[in-house]
Amino acid sequence: MDVQALYRSKLCTPEEAVRLVKDGDWVDYSQGMSFPAALDRALAARRDQLRDIKVRSAISLAPVQVVEQDPEGKTFTYVPWHCSAQDRKYVDRGRAFYTPMLFRHCGRYYERGYAKVDVAMVTVGPMDRHGCFNFGLTNCAQREVLEAAERIVLEVNPHMPYVVGLEGDSIHVSQVDRIVENDAPLAHPAPVRVSEIDRRIAANIFPYLRDGITLQLGIGGMPNALGSLIAESDLKDLGMHTELMSDGYLTLYQAGKITNAKKELWRGKGLFGICSGSQELYDLLDRNSGILSAPMRTVNDPAVIRQFQNFVSINGCIAFDLYGQVCSETAGLRHISGTGGQLDFVTGAFEAENGKAFLAVASTHTDKNGVRRSNILPRFTQGDVITTPRAQAPYLVTEYGVANLSGLATWQRAEAVIGLAHPDFREGLIRAAEEQKIWRQSSKR
Repeated sequence: MDVQALYRSKLCTPEEAVRLVKDGDWVDYSQGMSFPAALDRALAARRDQLRDIKVRSAISLAPVQVVEQDPEGKTFTYVPWHCSAQDRKYVDRGRAFYTPMLFRHCGRYYERGYAKVDVAMVTVGPMDRHGCFNFGLTNCAQREVLEAAERIVLEVNPHMPYVVGLEGDSIHVSQVDRIVENDAPLAHPAPVRVSEIDRRIAANIFPYLRDGITLQLGIGGMPNALGSLIAESDLKDLGMHTELMSDGYLTLYQAGKITNAKKELWRGKGLFGICSGSQELYDLLDRNSGILSAPMRTVNDPAVIRQFQNFVSINGCIAFDLYGQVCSETAGLRHISGTGGQLDFVTGAFEAENGKAFLAVASTHTDKNGVRRSNILPRFTQGDVITTPRAQAPYLVTEYGVANLSGLATWQRAEAVIGLAHPDFREGLIRAAEEQKIWRQSSKR
């Protein structure tokens, strides 16, 4: 097979490629850095030629043109699996509609036909001499997306790093319908600001870490602060097993803290599902056989996670209540992010020998009117989506401490959670606990 001739026969402009899209189609951009910027612009330009086009994606780092160029949603409906700050703006405007999911099941939705794909459009790296295109920074459910698709268009970008995959990391030129080329630089998330509260929360978690643990870190100021603490510490031989690799891990690799030498699975190799970060992080991944991409059905599977004897999962949340219920997706009815892999890792970490899962949040926030509000609530009643149920509540963390809720009765939970609240709100929470019949009269005040 002459793969170069086959490549040339399928090469076309973005405008030509998007003619594959027909009325009523579901178009899938996969997730994260697979976003096809040139194809998105070309598809948006067909706004007046098409009707009822649904576009599925997740974690967009730049404006999505099928939304921007169709502000009233007459042609395009945008459907993210997980929301970035950019996607959240579209949800706020009624121009995007979140799809609930567990990350470990994402690929199965495609395999079982729950997530229909008429046309898949994804960004990949350049074709190798064997005719294969590497998926680069997005493994996730990319293979399942492409296998479910009726028609496949690849957007080839030379800036996409070549990332070695455990599996599901490439597609052959013979399997695609159209190829376009785009030399634009890849997107990068905005730099994350680390606050003093982030540092205090990180300092509360740090004593629970040990040499040789396998670590899953979320994204944000607190994980970055914790990464800096670890980098400056005496900890050694940490492992990486994470759904999303970000710059927090870059710091740890650069400091020599992650060796993956003590991992029970894939010893010597760090695993991730998707990656988003700085150019320096992308450069670290390029042709690095010590860091592997893997599908979410592997990375996020509790049956896999439980095989790590010393697994530690650390993620953020939005709020929790006196019962130990955790919300990480919405603020009342306002959608913020998504379920993602939080429950996957909470489940897997608990089942792992010596495993621990931490969910962290600042004790308060300031609303748009300048009023300080508690992130520890008496109960959820305003439409907040429960991400982690109380029966699986792990270690909860604020700048005021850490509380392990496993095995605690309701009054014990209330007492522990109130100890994490800002002092100005504790008396009010005690009164609420009394009214809710979850406060023991002999409990301390």
